[in-house]
Amino acid sequence: MPAALIALSAIPVIAGAVRLTELTGGAAITPDNARFFATPLPVVLHIICVSVYSFLGAFQFASGFRRRRLGWHRVAGRLLVFCGLVAALSGLWMTMFYPRPEGDGELLAGIRLVFGTAMFLSIVLGLAAVRRRDIARHRAWMMRGYAIGLGAGTQALTQLPWILLVGKPGEFPRALLMAAAWMINLAVAEWLIRRRPPRLSS
Repeated sequence: MPAALIALSAIPVIAGAVRLTELTGGAAITPDNARFFATPLPVVLHIICVSVYSFLGAFQFASGFRRRRLGWHRVAGRLLVFCGLVAALSGLWMTMFYPRPEGDGELLAGIRLVFGTAMFLSIVLGLAAVRRRDIARHRAWMMRGYAIGLGAGTQALTQLPWILLVGKPGEFPRALLMAAAWMINLAVAEWLIRRRPPRLSS
């Protein structure tokens, strides 16, 4: 499972690395990236934290590795909480305050606000649960937060067939395809949670 999760994270992480290279390498300013050059801190924090959250979080699903290194799991968990919260908050900030690029409308902005808030609350509820020693709820909420955090990887998969068959999606189809990716991830997470207790250690 960690290998599959890392593979799912690869596309958005690579895209984020390209964006960071643009910002630090003196790339030409275009209508597509002008908002990032004007206020780079939120997007830089978002890219770095999402990358750490995606890759490091994948290893929390390696049960054998966790059992052998329980201390590592706890230390990594603290870093994951920090990165996940910063990723969610920076994503919300960008949705609310960055100028919207072409193709991003009110519907997509609303969807991003819903899922960004859900990710933030899932991590907070997961943290609160583990502080109460409620490991089952901790596992469930952290899985939900991680599923939302991996949404960008699934979005690449939901949009690819449309692009190949129809072309670049318009504003409304793009919003639905991106929402579908988050829903797919959450559906898988809920299936794992309800199928059996998730095998995540505290």
